[in-house]
Amino acid sequence: MGVLFSLMPAAYFLPQLFFAPSPESLSVRTSPASKEVKQVSLRQFVEARCPSLFRPFRPAWWLFSGHLQTAYCVMGDFSKVDKVEYDRIIPMWTVDPSVKLEADPCEIILHMRFLPEYGSQIESVDSRRDLPSYQALTLLRTLDGGTIGLDSTPPENERILPDDTPIVVVLHGLTGGSHESYVRSILAPVCTPVEQGGLGYRGIVVNFRGCAGVPLTSPQLYSAGYTDDIRVAVMHISTRYPRARLVGLGFSLGANVLTRYLGEEGEHSRLVAGCILACPWDLLANNEQLVTSWFHRNVYARGMGQNLVKLIKRHAHIASAFPAHPFSAALPRALAMRSPVLEDFDNAVTRIGGGPSPPFPFATARKYYVWASSDRKLRDVRVPLLALNAADDPIVQVVPVDAGNGWVVIGVTKGGGHLGWFEAGGRRVKRWMSRPVVEWIRAVAEDLVVEGLEGRVKPLHEVDGFLKEEGRDDIGCKVADGGGHVVGVEGEGGLFAGL
Repeated sequence: MGVLFSLMPAAYFLPQLFFAPSPESLSVRTSPASKEVKQVSLRQFVEARCPSLFRPFRPAWWLFSGHLQTAYCVMGDFSKVDKVEYDRIIPMWTVDPSVKLEADPCEIILHMRFLPEYGSQIESVDSRRDLPSYQALTLLRTLDGGTIGLDSTPPENERILPDDTPIVVVLHGLTGGSHESYVRSILAPVCTPVEQGGLGYRGIVVNFRGCAGVPLTSPQLYSAGYTDDIRVAVMHISTRYPRARLVGLGFSLGANVLTRYLGEEGEHSRLVAGCILACPWDLLANNEQLVTSWFHRNVYARGMGQNLVKLIKRHAHIASAFPAHPFSAALPRALAMRSPVLEDFDNAVTRIGGGPSPPFPFATARKYYVWASSDRKLRDVRVPLLALNAADDPIVQVVPVDAGNGWVVIGVTKGGGHLGWFEAGGRRVKRWMSRPVVEWIRAVAEDLVVEGLEGRVKPLHEVDGFLKEEGRDDIGCKVADGGGHVVGVEGEGGLFAGL
């Protein structure tokens, strides 16, 4: 089957691109170093600057189906490719003094376990040579007491970048984090120095509450619809790097959150552009596709549900810290689940603790799905947005290709699965998606002319140590002293962790 699939003509594998009938007009530089500016449509912008979207994507012949592409995404060995080092801002990191760090800076992999009293702790490391031990004693604390982990690359001890270096702000998938192979497949070429063939940018991954070693410090989890954590993270980043251009990048659940954020912000977005991969769009419709098929229900929906239960078990202490909160009351039911599908978990936990009240809690998970779906916000996006989905994605089968927003282009490939997009490349497979995504990021970071941004974004100010935005006294964040260094992170386990 795979061999026959590979014999199809090249035209069969061309991505389909969907633009609005009247694509938005953009101001662009004729070249990165030029001061000359011209007006082009979004279609012309993509045609001139993202050539990979107009070339065939041929899946590796042995990964000819969406199921195989998705399976390889979660089961493949990516430990020797796309290594990325991060400086991390999270609470209460501590290095176990019994662990001797003997590793090459480009090859150390940290294996983590969650300790309620300390946050995340290094359990073991692969070794090459002596390294100094690093402690991260800082945090990005939200106004409600929650915690977000920001992983920044390249680390400051590796190289210092100019203050106006473009920044890619990344949101990962369900139960994922900065360690995910799909995140690194983009950040590696984006953040590699120019003299080594990269773009030389900065990347900052926003690790959701409770994910990738970030402790859960309030009775609220993350969800597909809650956007205030990315909102305050972007506020913090824009304050720390006021001269830098910010571009959003989201994967799967993180793509849904990013799309909603861009739609909610409209022309006031601090992100000048976005790119989303494998966005689930209509959560209710795509959940229906998952639960009505025996295979999809028992492989994908159950795998994701079980990963969420594993994640919440690592943070079960939160119930004793906030015994009167509805989120804490919901945890025993979730912890008792043996083999839940995604909707089971969302009915038990997410619909209650996936965000603040209002709008939480929702009566059912399905009512939460309707509210959280990003396709409802797509029409309100007012910055250039590239979305990529695969037609054979077993998790996302409903894509709004007729969105009709002139700021948005949606690309759909024949193959690729969920966050796969693997093609043959010499001795190992490589991800096709990294080429068009990097082309897009470079184009919006260097060629796009953004006018009047300072006048459109809402002013920021500090109140009692918390950074706040004008008109939003209910959200804010602050950073404690300290810093830290990680090189890859072993994430929460599970067959479909990170998706």
